[in-house]
Amino acid sequence: MTYLVPDDAATPAFINKRNTDTLPGHLGIQLTEVRRDGTAGGFAIAAHHMAPNGYLHAGSLVTLADSLCGIACSASLPAKAAGFTTIELKSNFFSTATEGHVDGVAKPVHLGGTTQVWDCEVTHRETGKRMALFRCTQMVLSPRT
Repeated sequence: MTYLVPDDAATPAFINKRNTDTLPGHLGIQLTEVRRDGTAGGFAIAAHHMAPNGYLHAGSLVTLADSLCGIACSASLPAKAAGFTTIELKSNFFSTATEGHVDGVAKPVHLGGTTQVWDCEVTHRETGKRMALFRCTQMVLSPRT
């Protein structure tokens, strides 16, 4: 199969460099694995990830999960696709952290021609505790005619 994203662009190094000046880069999200069937990555918790109450801001975890699912979706798109857009993101939060590292792994649930559904589990590296589960649905965009 021919993919929209070529092999040399479906690597952690390429994507981390590309993300430098975008939201994932500003949050320090680093990809550690990029495959056609999933991604992994995370960030070291810093002050800019926190909410005013002193705990990890839920938006930091949402951004990680949406980024991992989106990168995985992008890497799996056939060459005939024009791209994708997230159309739904559901989240369940279970725990928080104030220090350490947050890791996420995105895996496919459904890889259809018009939609894709990805799950992402987010964990705290140091304790191994599950922090959140996400389900992300993307619409596969067709070229405009």
